Amino acid sequence: MTNIEKKTQKKNFSNNKKVKKPVLKNADEKFDFEKKRSRNETKEPYKNSELKEVKESRKNFKEKSSNFENNKHPKKRRFNEGLDGKRNNLKVSENFIEKSNKGNARNIERKSRIKSSDKNHKSFNKKGREETRLNKFISNSGICSRREADVLISSGVVKVNGEIITIMGFQVKPGDKVTVDGREIKSEKKVYILLNKPKDTITTTDDPSGRKTVMDIVGNACKERVYPVGRLDRNTTGLLLLTNDGEMAKRLMHPSHRIIKVYEATLNKNITIADMKNISNGVELDGDFIPIDGIALADPDKKNIVGLEIHSGKYHIVKRIFEKFGYEVVKLDRTMYGPLTKKNLPRGTWRFLTDSEISILHRL
Repeated sequence: MTNIEKKTQKKNFSNNKKVKKPVLKNADEKFDFEKKRSRNETKEPYKNSELKEVKESRKNFKEKSSNFENNKHPKKRRFNEGLDGKRNNLKVSENFIEKSNKGNARNIERKSRIKSSDKNHKSFNKKGREETRLNKFISNSGICSRREADVLISSGVVKVNGEIITIMGFQVKPGDKVTVDGREIKSEKKVYILLNKPKDTITTTDDPSGRKTVMDIVGNACKERVYPVGRLDRNTTGLLLLTNDGEMAKRLMHPSHRIIKVYEATLNKNITIADMKNISNGVELDGDFIPIDGIALADPDKKNIVGLEIHSGKYHIVKRIFEKFGYEVVKLDRTMYGPLTKKNLPRGTWRFLTDSEISILHRL
């Protein structure tokens, strides 16, 4: 094969190659590309007029590309309003600014109304008097939760100013008389009291036998009527929460919320490692499986004092667990209830919960 044939073959091979079409960003670049392609096909030189157009398009493209690099996040064009078509740039009109400001003002006002309503859960009538939803009013009285209040309302046992109310969302005004099953109730301030219960004290609001109750200890703490959340046996000591917040009490006692309770049990004999492992795997009592969240020795030198962490609130649950493995609980003390501890709270004393503790309980 001669040199001429090799050159022609190489030329034909290069002509047959597929040229990857570049991505064109604007009309000027497209125009430049079309001119180059047509020139390669026809092999015609530039004309003076074409050369001038090509140079101008290149110059414009360089200027626009530099502007694009300086502004990496250019604003999107609004084709309906705010665009000055003569200069072909993003010049926002005064009419557009006024509309956007009005829209922003409406959105801010609406959001502030929603936040304030969610925060206070209160509404006001035309005269500016404060109103409260009926189910919330009943729940604030401490007799039940809001869901249970809805059931009471729908059953027709709730009256406002002598009239039976079955409408959900009914608003109670200041001064209205609300009765549930013939008994007048009043919406009270929420009170939360933490008591370190002593021995020989009954967890009830009233005892017909005249024995000492937890209400005898916290009776003068507040004017609101509070109730114990759950219960502790007469000889069981430790933390007990009292409140008039029926909704929170229902939530803390329900097993689905898995509120952790830690007990310190003093046994009649030392516990073995094998029994601790078996207890940690869970215990079956009367056909019900009781999961154990944790078990450990409270003191390594005293193997008869065991710390047990559970979330079940069944009757005599701790004593029954150890009795199944042949142990007798001599003394039982609840050292932790959810996030609450006995720190700086001696036996037989009480204190009000702090705002941070109350907010934590609401998030459980």
